[in-house]
Amino acid sequence: MKGLLAGVSAAALLSAGTVADANAADAAAVPQHAVPKHAVTGYWQNFNNGATVQKLKDVDDAYDIIAVSFADATGQPGAVTFNLDPAVGYGSVDDFKADIKAKQAAGKAVVLSVGGEKGSVSVSDEASAKNFADSVNKLMDDYGFNGVDIDLENGLNSTYMTQALKAVHAAHGDVVVTMAPQTIDMQSPQNEYFKTALGIKDFLTAVNMQYYNSGSMNGCDGKVYAQGSVDFLTSLACIQLEGGLDPSQVGIGVPASSSAAGSGYVSPSVVNAALDCLTQGSNCGSFKPSRTYPGLRGAMTWSTNWDASNGNAFASQVGGHVHGLP
Repeated sequence: MKGLLAGVSAAALLSAGTVADANAADAAAVPQHAVPKHAVTGYWQNFNNGATVQKLKDVDDAYDIIAVSFADATGQPGAVTFNLDPAVGYGSVDDFKADIKAKQAAGKAVVLSVGGEKGSVSVSDEASAKNFADSVNKLMDDYGFNGVDIDLENGLNSTYMTQALKAVHAAHGDVVVTMAPQTIDMQSPQNEYFKTALGIKDFLTAVNMQYYNSGSMNGCDGKVYAQGSVDFLTSLACIQLEGGLDPSQVGIGVPASSSAAGSGYVSPSVVNAALDCLTQGSNCGSFKPSRTYPGLRGAMTWSTNWDASNGNAFASQVGGHVHGLP
């Protein structure tokens, strides 16, 4: 995602009513599923794009949620399937399924990610919503996935995606649902992605917004912040935290290395400073939130493969910091 957001103020989020709603959200009981209080999410690449090729068993143990990237569209509107890429080295689908079970036995959640930069899945009416839910439910049953990640970067219809995800939840009550919207998608609770997150708030696990490949954006104080800084991470997270999501449903998504994204890479120390700022009010930049969010879910990276290419710096440094949060 590229572009500069101009002329849209997020300061209205800090109105008394919205803050009251956010305070109520903090007190709400949010299901934790199999995911720890503070969790690290990583995307695993089902393809070879120059990053370290991994099998699931090779993914660093720091990752609590592993998002298998990506599901594929079918000829049926809204429906998805999964095709294991021979490039990742599995001898059979059964071997892949065994690795999923092994990760789950180690306490990890493995979800199937839908979308990506080139993803073309569209859920825009009753029929496609049903097709999406039916196909995701089947893949969860067939492969043993714990849930689904929504990483659609070409538009989202909140009415029908909410309907589809509720149908998945109805069939799998312990489903893990994560989302990875672009920055512009979470600038306001009126945006379709944000509305979807709020629509499934009673079972949503985490929104790990992509704080990269972005132009400058408004923070929750209405000021414009440039990507690649601690202020960008904290002030944009504040929009979600004050816009109705529970802190346990908010994570910070960043590239694992400068090779992993076109722009927006920050060092692990910057991510850790943002986590400290949001959870404890320390190590902030010029922006400091009006309150702290000790229940913040954690952080995400694209991808476990790029992290492996970078010496697993994200897993060791950010992962260790997330798991050390009180």
